[in-house]
Amino acid sequence: MFDRDESIERVVRELKRPVPSSSDLEARVMARVLAERRLTTRRAVWPIASLAAAAGLAAVLVFGAGAHGKPVAFTLVAPRASSVAIVGDFNDWNPHATPLIRTGSGAWEARVRLAPGQYNYAFVVDGATWVPDPAAPKNAVDDFGSPNSVVTVAGASL
Repeated sequence: MFDRDESIERVVRELKRPVPSSSDLEARVMARVLAERRLTTRRAVWPIASLAAAAGLAAVLVFGAGAHGKPVAFTLVAPRASSVAIVGDFNDWNPHATPLIRTGSGAWEARVRLAPGQYNYAFVVDGATWVPDPAAPKNAVDDFGSPNSVVTVAGASL
């Protein structure tokens, strides 16, 4: 029979043993935390952003500015993706608002009509992974440590 102190020592030794884990565990956990945090934060501003978007749409309809919007093509090559969407200033960072269409050879594309101005954006691959556009200039790192891309639409107001 074991002495009580000996039993406690055995338990303590067992608890102090390192737990094996994969080398990329921390990176995967942090990526998931940042993605969830990004979605939660952006969901919180959607009601306000939706009101602002509605006001902007009303202004466009009243003043006719929408007729001057230019179609801007956004393309991402992601052959292994099952879905790709674009999120940005122009759609309230809503990952469901602007899905891209597979065009072949692993490329995905969407055309978005944008008024003159500068817009931050990113792609959402398979509903979870946010990536900047590799073919566009990067903007400052966002609040979550990820760079966004930037597109400038030229026009009379710039």
